[in-house]
Amino acid sequence: MSAALIDNSDPLDRQNGKLLKIIEVLMRRVEQVTDDGGAAYAHFERAVILEDQISERTRDLEHALDLLNESNAQLAQAIRQAERARSDLANAIETIQEGFALFDSDGRLVLNNSRFGMYMPDLVAELRPGLEFADYVRHASQSRFLELPDVQSRGDWAARRMQLHQEKHVMFNLNLTGDCWVQVSEHRTRDGQTVILQTDITDIIRLERRERGKLLDDQAQLIRATLEHIDQGVCIFDRSGQLRGWNQNAGSMLSIPISRFRVGIEFDVILRRIGSDFEIEGGLTARDIAAWVAAQDRRAPLRFYMRSGTHKTLDVFARQMPDRGFVISFSDVTAERAATRALAHANERLEQRVRDRTLELEDALGKAERANASKSRFVAAASHDLRQPLSAARLYLASLQDELASDDHRGLMDKAQRALTSVEDIIDALLDISRLESGHVEVDVTHVPLRRIMDQLIDEFAPMAALKGLDLRYVPCAAVIESDASYLRRVLQNLIANAIRYTPSGRVLVGARRQGRNLRLEVRDTGPGIAPADQDRIFQEFHRLDAHVSAAEGMGLGLAIVDRACALLGHPLELRSDLGCGACFSVTVPLVSVARTGPEGWGSAARVRASLEGRIVLLIENDPDLRQALTLLLHGWGADVVEAGNLFEALTQLADLGLSPDAILVDYELDEGVRGPDVIARIIARHGAIPARIITGHLTADMHAHCRSAGLEVLPKPIDPAQLEAFLAAAVG
Repeated sequence: MSAALIDNSDPLDRQNGKLLKIIEVLMRRVEQVTDDGGAAYAHFERAVILEDQISERTRDLEHALDLLNESNAQLAQAIRQAERARSDLANAIETIQEGFALFDSDGRLVLNNSRFGMYMPDLVAELRPGLEFADYVRHASQSRFLELPDVQSRGDWAARRMQLHQEKHVMFNLNLTGDCWVQVSEHRTRDGQTVILQTDITDIIRLERRERGKLLDDQAQLIRATLEHIDQGVCIFDRSGQLRGWNQNAGSMLSIPISRFRVGIEFDVILRRIGSDFEIEGGLTARDIAAWVAAQDRRAPLRFYMRSGTHKTLDVFARQMPDRGFVISFSDVTAERAATRALAHANERLEQRVRDRTLELEDALGKAERANASKSRFVAAASHDLRQPLSAARLYLASLQDELASDDHRGLMDKAQRALTSVEDIIDALLDISRLESGHVEVDVTHVPLRRIMDQLIDEFAPMAALKGLDLRYVPCAAVIESDASYLRRVLQNLIANAIRYTPSGRVLVGARRQGRNLRLEVRDTGPGIAPADQDRIFQEFHRLDAHVSAAEGMGLGLAIVDRACALLGHPLELRSDLGCGACFSVTVPLVSVARTGPEGWGSAARVRASLEGRIVLLIENDPDLRQALTLLLHGWGADVVEAGNLFEALTQLADLGLSPDAILVDYELDEGVRGPDVIARIIARHGAIPARIITGHLTADMHAHCRSAGLEVLPKPIDPAQLEAFLAAAVG
């Protein structure tokens, strides 16, 4: 048909034109046919599409069902594994040789083994999953198998058990009937669950008892053997004065038959024997010894000699034990006494005297070495003894200051005050250098407000600087630093004093520079300066560059104290100076913070003293001179003083007068080892809260710690009247 329509001999262009025409006609024919049946074709096409979608959804559903079946299989396997693990855990817990229980984070019992209930059989019925921990403790406290001390009720035990339950880890022992013991260990897990283990320690406790009893027996035998092998005679008495132990030497020295020595014999029986056979030397009598034994308060050690004719002399020493019993030892010194008497008549025996002198020299050498080793303790004790009269003298002078009308007399009084201040400075310097050289110094590092220290020092040195015509300048700093306040104050005090002492004219500048987390404290002067060759030597004891400076102005210990104190505190010390250029000493201290507080100050002296009129000050001081001086000063300020030497006297006077004090001053160390903070606590317990201060010359770290724990501040001896006046003004204000 196509061959009839197209002539192959025609050119290609003509053939193509015919073909295009034929195609056009055919397309119109097809379009006509499609228009007649278009709706049916569309439905067919939509049906084909829906069938494809249904097939795809069916495949997705089948895949989801396959996944669901696989998940169900895995879940079933996991459940079987969990049940198997739980069964294995229960079997493992059951094999534990200790009682085991697990409580969840809500305090409910999860599981336990059979041993957990074996120690309290009457508690087994209550041990079920879900049991509250509080109910478990309540049932345990009521168990008839629980043994408690007579002083503890079952309710108290339950409350204590619940208190222990609040801790993460705790361990304690339970005493059960039949002298059985169980150790309970309770631990908290990371997710808040509680594990309790119960371990039977009965055998361990009983073994410890046997070992302890054996040890006590061994110790008793050792003590007995020791008593029998020493040269002295020893008698041990209990607090009621009955004999509890002795050795054979005691009986032989006292010539008492062994049959008379027995446990429980009264000391009076032995004392009567002593009184009939011996003569007591040293001014004591048998009545004095009996009074010492019967004393109810703390007994000081007692020592005396007993002589029987001319052939026996005993050295007797008695000391109280912590339980208020006492021990008496007897040493036979008959030979020593006889040797002493013989030496008095043997001057011709030169060789013997040489040997005796050699022994004495060796003994003296030993004493000298011991004295040198205890130099620090001696200096501390001596300084305290010197502070007492020095403090009294300063207080006496202060009380007379307002009574002097003549300018000449007041000038002499000022000179006396300055002389006492110089003595005080020398004592403080000797004490400081002794402490620092001892190597046993304790420091109390706290947060120290720098301004409080610097304001006091500037007020202290301003008159000295003005007297020399120097310009003392201070750049205020409100920083809080970390140091020992006492030693830091001493360091700055010595640096400022040296700057003023060795600066003939010009000024002294005191200030601070911040360096990161540290504070650099500087003391600058315009003095003659220090040559580089001398900058190491000035820190040596008793070394002064200016030979014309009098001893009253210093002994060359100030910079030695500064050097050692800074080394003790770990504060770097630096010196920058040269001849003719002045000097700058700096101390670097750790910085805590910077406070922004306003200046503090007291009112005028007249207003302060007016406020003391009719006020009652309780003064407890065992040194009569210092007590009298303080009383005289306080009376001069208008205060009424109740003075006493101990707590008993103070309470008695207050009760007789029917008064309560407005302020309290108490010495730290009173007689018989009584401490001031304990005395103040007793007075406050009876009379209520009252402002109080401790006065002392023993400025040790232990003393400061004791007072700080009691909430008390310290007025150091010699007492500064200005500090005392400031305290009293605050107390009555």
